[in-house]
Amino acid sequence: MNADQNSSDSPRVIAVMPAYNASATLEKTLNDIPEGSVEEIILVDDCSTDNTVELARSLGLTVIEHKKNRGYGGNQKTCYAEALLREADVIVMIHPDYQYDSRVIPLASQLIHLGICDCILGSRIRSREEALAGGMPRYKYIANRLLTTFENIAMGQNLGDYHSGFRAYSRKVLETIPYQRNSEDFVFDSQFLVQVVHFGFKLGDIPVPVRYFKEASSINFSRSTKYGLQTLVAVANYWTARLGLYTPNYLKPKEPDSKENL
Repeated sequence: MNADQNSSDSPRVIAVMPAYNASATLEKTLNDIPEGSVEEIILVDDCSTDNTVELARSLGLTVIEHKKNRGYGGNQKTCYAEALLREADVIVMIHPDYQYDSRVIPLASQLIHLGICDCILGSRIRSREEALAGGMPRYKYIANRLLTTFENIAMGQNLGDYHSGFRAYSRKVLETIPYQRNSEDFVFDSQFLVQVVHFGFKLGDIPVPVRYFKEASSINFSRSTKYGLQTLVAVANYWTARLGLYTPNYLKPKEPDSKENL
C-alpha cells in the first residue's frame, strides 16, 4: 500500500499459495494462520496429481487451476495477478507445505502496512543451530549462507535469508515490478528480489521457524545447483543494468498501457 495512507486504516490482506501436490499439508498450514489476519486465501494449483484442489475448495479457499504445469515461477505470476485483481493492499505468499510458520503473517503484514518495508522475507536462519535442528540439509545451509552473503554485498542489503518461501509485498511493489517477465522456474524468486532493489523498494526480514520433513517440498541437489548459478546471473544483471552496460528485459520498467498492469 502507499506509504502516505493513514496507518490506522485496515489494509486488505490476501494470502496466496502456489501449490503442487499439497493435500497432505495444506490444512495444517491453514490452521496456523491467525484468525482475521487475512481476508482471502488464493490457492493456485499447478496441475497437482493428488486431491489438493478438492481439499482447498472444501476448506473455503479461492482456487485457480492451471491447465498445464507452469512451474514455480509461473504459479507465482498467477498468484500475484489474481491478488491484484481482488484489490489486495498487502499480499502474503506462503507455501502450503507447512514448512514455514504462518503465525507470523500479521507481523509481516503490519510492517508492510506501516510503510516500514515494501517487501518482507521470512528468514529461516536466525541461528545455524536452529536451522539445522529444523531439518535444513547441511549443504543447503552452506549454499544459502554463501549466496545470501554475496547478494547482500552485491546489492547493498542486510537480509538473513534471500531464499525464503515466505514473503509479503505491498501492492505498489507488484504494480511496479514487471514480474511477468521473470523465469517460470525457481529463479523467479531471485529475479524478483533483484527487481525489488533495482526499482528502489525497501527490503526487510523477520525470523520464521522452518520445518523440513518428508511432505515438505524441496528441490534436489541438481536443481539447487542450477538455481544457485541462475541467482548469480540475476545479481550480475543488477550490476550490468546499474552500470548501463546491459539491462535485461525484466529490469526494464513496465510500459504504461501494458497488459502487465492488469
